[in-house]
Amino acid sequence: MNRFDLIQKIGAQYHIGNTESGEFSYVKALASVGKDIKDYQKGDTQQNHQFLDIRFENDRLVILVECKNNFGRWKKEKIQKQLQDYVRYEKAYSDKKIVAILAETDGDDVWVWYGQSVIIDDDHKQIDEKSLRTFEEYENLCFGKVNDKIKVVDSIKILNEKLHSDGINEKLRSQFVGTCLLALKNGLVYENVNTTVDPNTGKNLTPEKVVINNIKSILSGLLSRSGEITDLNKAGKLSVLNNKVLDDQDITTLTYEELKDILSFIDSNIVPYINDKNTAGQDLLNLFFTTFNKYVGKSDKNQAFTPDHICDFMSKAVGVNKNSKVLDPCCGSGAFIVRAMTDAMDDCETEIERDNVKKNQIFGIEYEDGAFGLSSTNMLIHGDGNSNVVQASMFERGEWIQEKNINVVLMNPPYNATKKFCDPQYTKTWDSKKKEDPSKGFHFVEWVARHVPSTCKIAVLLPMQAAIGNSGDVKKLKKKMLDNYTLDAVFSLPNEMFYPGASAIACCMIFDLSQKHERANRETFFGYFKDDKFIKRKGLGRVEQTNQDGNSLWLNTEAQWLDLYKNRRVVPGLSVMQKVTYEDEWLAEAYMETDYSTLSEKDFQGVINSYVSYLVKEGYVYED
Repeated sequence: MNRFDLIQKIGAQYHIGNTESGEFSYVKALASVGKDIKDYQKGDTQQNHQFLDIRFENDRLVILVECKNNFGRWKKEKIQKQLQDYVRYEKAYSDKKIVAILAETDGDDVWVWYGQSVIIDDDHKQIDEKSLRTFEEYENLCFGKVNDKIKVVDSIKILNEKLHSDGINEKLRSQFVGTCLLALKNGLVYENVNTTVDPNTGKNLTPEKVVINNIKSILSGLLSRSGEITDLNKAGKLSVLNNKVLDDQDITTLTYEELKDILSFIDSNIVPYINDKNTAGQDLLNLFFTTFNKYVGKSDKNQAFTPDHICDFMSKAVGVNKNSKVLDPCCGSGAFIVRAMTDAMDDCETEIERDNVKKNQIFGIEYEDGAFGLSSTNMLIHGDGNSNVVQASMFERGEWIQEKNINVVLMNPPYNATKKFCDPQYTKTWDSKKKEDPSKGFHFVEWVARHVPSTCKIAVLLPMQAAIGNSGDVKKLKKKMLDNYTLDAVFSLPNEMFYPGASAIACCMIFDLSQKHERANRETFFGYFKDDKFIKRKGLGRVEQTNQDGNSLWLNTEAQWLDLYKNRRVVPGLSVMQKVTYEDEWLAEAYMETDYSTLSEKDFQGVINSYVSYLVKEGYVYED
């Protein structure tokens, strides 16, 4: 296929070139974002290529095509290395998902790579991709349709009803289903199981007992893969997953038919949408956990499970990559550490690098049994049998944290924690009448900042009270943070971000720990990021809006937010730069210009009507 036909096949409207010859220059591209290609070249510089034959792009996907006349005339390792160089340059140039292609011009053969990491070798080549597709088809392969998420949510609703009818406690359901999902992804056999004689006792094991034992065996095997994980940590995870889930009376009293029905439903309606080789699959998995937790009892409704798209935004904002060592000291269901692991592995070029990320670069701490079990399961589902997730209070793990040389912290601490969850040294200062954290989670952040290196960045979700507070413990901690660190950015996030769980209105703060705020002498970036293109849907929570093709509107929004922040751009109605002290409000709303250009006559009339209604209601105006 000649060059012209190749461009027409994929889509000429997406074709991007920036040299006179029509090729794409990574020297120019990287220079345009303030980077030098020499920093990304490896090995013999004479063999590092700079000009890609053909590049296609839209707002979320890049397709790289390197053409060769005939594959048989070239050394395979050489041309694969060339394409890997281009992938490396592209990752440094953009944050978009990549499809990499080697294409014959004297023939029709194509070699295609996409998915996580985009490692250009025989093991990672897409063996079923034997002919070129259109840009739109590659986009669907990489992202799928957002409506798949709706299908998962609908399936979870049905599954929740099924578990309810089978008598499984609502607090147990999420972990039980997550454990089943993990076992199914690792080859669990649950159909046509017969009564079996236990070789150790000589007693008969019923089919349902056989299946449960098989699940336990799979879990034990997954947690035994690592040479890094301690026996104690493994034992703790197995204790949570076995003793507190699989051995619970609600589970042990299930009949074989009930258990088989549950497993069959998960296998058919949830497993197909969970793909650990694709970032879209990561989204769906977190959606599964967070959606399932919408059905817990009222006592747990104050839990703030961080939405996956916010985790993604925060991870990208602090630039998580293959060199990042990431900690979430209050990791809950594991949303931040799963996202960080995904982003770090996306930046890898080899399986060795990917394994190193999983074994040595992602760390989590969780206090509560249930959430610890969820986070462990979540990491295991994503292929991380060596997960460094420990069950403990973060305040007991200071030395452990210091040993890890963390350079990124992603966290969402509890906002109204009782004394048992807080720093014992801090609770000594509480008034005897105080039952909940007066710092609104801020003291968690300050404590972590003291236990990680000065090269670290912290991205944290805190309630609005922590940003605008100008008294008491909040004010003291704002001062303490700025006395030692720099407030780099604050993003005001959607009001109902945690719906239908916690009602807190949250903002994201980013701290640079390298120098004091005053010494940095720079303006803080404030983003008014209230519209994430998600809407509330009855029975579904907040879901993504899509365009007419079923593609997410969030992705464009995220790209805009990141562009504003990374380039420190001021846009009325969206962002502002401002120097602040600990006595100031840390929210965009306090400093931002209003974008009057978007206001219409209808908006004006609406405000007038609301004001008149208020006057009537308060008795200032009377209707005749």
